[in-house]
Amino acid sequence: MGDFRLGSIFGLEIRIDFSWFIIFFLILWTFTAGIFPANFPGFSPGVYVGMGVAGTLLFFASLLAHEISHSLVARAKGVPVEGITLFVFGGVSRTRTEAEGPGDEFLIAVVGPVSSVVLAALFGLLWWVGRNAGWSAAVTGVAGYVGYLNLALAIFNLLPGFPLDGGRLFRSVVWKLTGNLTRATRIASTGGQWLGYALVGLGIWQIFAANPLGGLWLIFIGWFLRNAAIASYQQLMVKNLLETVRARAVMTESPETVSPELTLQELVDDYFLRRRYMAFPVTEDGRPVGVIAFHQVREVPREEWPRRAVREVMVPANETVMVRPEERMSQVLEKMERSGVRRVLVTRDGGLVGIITAGDITAWLERMRQLEEQ
Repeated sequence: MGDFRLGSIFGLEIRIDFSWFIIFFLILWTFTAGIFPANFPGFSPGVYVGMGVAGTLLFFASLLAHEISHSLVARAKGVPVEGITLFVFGGVSRTRTEAEGPGDEFLIAVVGPVSSVVLAALFGLLWWVGRNAGWSAAVTGVAGYVGYLNLALAIFNLLPGFPLDGGRLFRSVVWKLTGNLTRATRIASTGGQWLGYALVGLGIWQIFAANPLGGLWLIFIGWFLRNAAIASYQQLMVKNLLETVRARAVMTESPETVSPELTLQELVDDYFLRRRYMAFPVTEDGRPVGVIAFHQVREVPREEWPRRAVREVMVPANETVMVRPEERMSQVLEKMERSGVRRVLVTRDGGLVGIITAGDITAWLERMRQLEEQ
């Protein structure tokens, strides 16, 4: 769905996926129209809205703190962490690699539930102080419920279903016993799928037991967990596969190129509208000098296209967009993510020999899948 940058904490970039707003308003509505009026009667609608907003923001701040704890420990263990993205089901730390060993995996995973328990205790202390000091139930109610949610989050995350923290703890134990990360991930992922099915079944039972809202939440969460478990295992398999593959096996050889002196109007008329490609290498005297993508041209006002040259808009050729034929595809993927154009140029002795796009990788993986099915 896309995302945007919110800011940075401890050097970690915080991004919000647009899907996050779905869960934000669902929780806000649940707090404002259901939980707080039912448990703390007597307030005006405006107070309930204020309680709902405060409770929702504090809950997501708690989720962010949970993910930050994972990221800080991961970074301390040498795992590169680019940042954190909040999305429809909470948040996820964006790491480039897995932990180097089961011990590191265990520590990275366990710190999340520990942080949630600490937050639950802090909000519980705030609730206790407020009640004894005579604070309004509008304040103590929010503090107490956010504390309860953090405790529930810690307990839920400890369930042995990958990719929950409990599933990662389980994976670290299996990894330690077997010495095989792939096998451990497969076993933990299977556990995550079965846990997802169990939550869906429990949700259906809740619906028939006259708790439709709680039942729908359980079905929603269970189905997401099942899909996340499958996707996490597939991602690891792709990473392992690409770790053994070199750029030359995936690249498109001898790609069509454009001159840096072309105007954007000429580029659109003679290339983008007449070819199926969404980006072109830019070369000068046979040497790559950059990459120009269709989305970059679209960002320039149309009336400027006749007088703006490709050289002014392209991404210059540097280490971010250039790879060698013998580089591992895992490294290539990292560069593609950082390049901003999702493409890299394959060069040898300063000359362009190929290009790798997301489409090239997808097509190569599909061919490998078909070969394995024979």
